[in-house]
Amino acid sequence: MTNERQASAPTKVRYGVIGVGNMGSSHVDTIRSGRIAGAEVTAICDGVAGKREWAKERWPDIAVFEDSASMLASGLVDAVLVACPHYDHPPEAIQAFAKGMHVLIEKPAGVYVKQVREMNEAAKASGKKFGIMYNQRMNPLYRKLRELIATGELGEIRRTNWIITNWYRSQAYYDSGTWRATWAGEGGGVLINQCPHQLDLWPWTIGMMPSRIRAFCQEGKHRNIEVENDVTAYAEYPNGATGVFITSTADAPGTNRFEVTGDRGKIVIEDGRMTFWRLRESESEFNAHNTVPFGRPEAWKIEIPLDGPNPEHAGIIQNFTNAILHGDELEAPGEEGILGLSISNAIHLSSWIDGWVDLPLDEELHLAELNKRIASSKYRQDSSDAPAAKPVDMSRTF
Repeated sequence: MTNERQASAPTKVRYGVIGVGNMGSSHVDTIRSGRIAGAEVTAICDGVAGKREWAKERWPDIAVFEDSASMLASGLVDAVLVACPHYDHPPEAIQAFAKGMHVLIEKPAGVYVKQVREMNEAAKASGKKFGIMYNQRMNPLYRKLRELIATGELGEIRRTNWIITNWYRSQAYYDSGTWRATWAGEGGGVLINQCPHQLDLWPWTIGMMPSRIRAFCQEGKHRNIEVENDVTAYAEYPNGATGVFITSTADAPGTNRFEVTGDRGKIVIEDGRMTFWRLRESESEFNAHNTVPFGRPEAWKIEIPLDGPNPEHAGIIQNFTNAILHGDELEAPGEEGILGLSISNAIHLSSWIDGWVDLPLDEELHLAELNKRIASSKYRQDSSDAPAAKPVDMSRTF
């Protein structure tokens, strides 16, 4: 019986890619390059006719469909990689789970927490593998930071500061698609488009979520857009720690500096390097016995060596493939996409209502405020562009 099961076990995952824009087409090429053991792309779908024609010419051996329902019903795929516009990530995933597919979604998990929660529930009910393309979790810098914090090297976390302003985007970038930087077309600006990786890594590395957030979002700062492109957020944590998150798409040159301070020192990630100022004894211990008015703990500056390459997207796809074929643990479970999105939604909501926002998030209030912005958005769907969002039914997302 064991030999029969082994003989019938699949040796390859047949992927269907939903959406062949920049990221979708890149994932198709990555899998077709042979870099992903046990994976092949057998089908793609896209609602834009021009993209389908382009795909047929580029990959003549891949089946091309107009919509995902037809692709899922074809019998050609075992798993889907969802790379369509943000608003469509949850409904596409839910549909795929209902058809017995494994699902790997691009970031962000969705635009608002309520729809992502429904996607997570569908994933759990299906029993299928569910992953998210958080490729920065493969970066040795952030993996090492997570390890050092988890093993207690930094002690209790006291403060985090992330300045991530090297997302420079010109007006020409925003003008390249009518859906870009609109509430109806994209669901937000720098928080929903550029920063999902950092908003994931922030709680993933330090091992905790904020308890409340106060934020200020400037919309259309130095750019003719309707969504936020300059953000300053302040977070508080259950243990008393605080955090600041600053991002912008108009700073030139920009900065990417993540600083985490704990009871036993400080770690800084910047310019591809990790520096650890390690205290000889914890600050708490030093403070308890120190009698010198201007005394301070002895600190050792250590350049932390990093092991291995950063496989990025290919690493996530390989891990997801291995999870299906061999039962490997997922590096980026799809259910965790709700965490970074909760922070993003909380930052938006805090700015919109001009006040503090507690976590867990008031999902209904956030959705009501988002719907106001969707209703007044300048973006309207046309046949050659991404689909526009409509105001969402508050009682039922899909």
